[in-house]
Amino acid sequence: MKRGIAVLLSLSALVTVAYFTASKWAIRHEMITFNDPARGNREVAVDLAVRRDKEFQANAGMLKLPVVILNHGNTVKFTEYSFLANVFAARGYIVVSIQHDLATDAPMVTKVGELYVGRQPQYERDIANIRFAVDEMRQVQPNADYEHLTMVGHSMGADVSLYFAKMYPDQVKKIVTLDNLRVPFMTDGKFKILSFRSKDPVFKADPGVVPDDATCEKAGITVVQTSFQHNDMRDTGPDEAKASIQQMVDKFLDDESPLRPVDTKVLPPIMTDAGPVAPYAPVAQN
Repeated sequence: MKRGIAVLLSLSALVTVAYFTASKWAIRHEMITFNDPARGNREVAVDLAVRRDKEFQANAGMLKLPVVILNHGNTVKFTEYSFLANVFAARGYIVVSIQHDLATDAPMVTKVGELYVGRQPQYERDIANIRFAVDEMRQVQPNADYEHLTMVGHSMGADVSLYFAKMYPDQVKKIVTLDNLRVPFMTDGKFKILSFRSKDPVFKADPGVVPDDATCEKAGITVVQTSFQHNDMRDTGPDEAKASIQQMVDKFLDDESPLRPVDTKVLPPIMTDAGPVAPYAPVAQN
């Protein structure tokens, strides 16, 4: 009996690996740099990820691609979240990863005690990047649904995703955050939210950012308390962290995808206690 269970688990793991491996080879990546004339021809580079067969069908007018906007963390490049881009692209989305900050930008000045620790100017800059990139993408791929975006981000990029949703709720369908620390979740239940929380001794969410369990359940917010650290949640993180996040995201998308979902029952347990919340989050790195 034990041997049979072990074989079954091994087969399930192989199916999961095969799914993501096959999906990776079927996905096309392309980098494009736009220039925004309204902001002094500011460069806005994007990395596109899309399944080749879905792109072909969209180009033929057979379907509209759902759209993901992927936002990177502070000091992290837009190309460092391919593990996330690939899982969405495998589901038939076109993923638009945006480079928000430039070397020519003024240094970010954080101010503890101010709203969002003084990061609102960076949020507003990134929102302008998103809106400009979406407008440009309408020309690159007109057969995509830019009116119902799925917002995804890590750290500061997760805060940007939530800030965008607060400003333009009618343009957002779903949100996936990886350790947003400063911008609170919306609890009106307008769209589904999946959030991964790290177990990190340094990076802690500000008070009021993550709602209590009862509020989350009522608002359709799924909070996953992981055993991973804040900076594990990108391409440089451990494979275990990336695989767990991929599979949970895949499950989150089950309700609208025609593809066979990944069996998340074979996942290793990743739920842990949330731990205490610090008065404010440190401003180093992300």
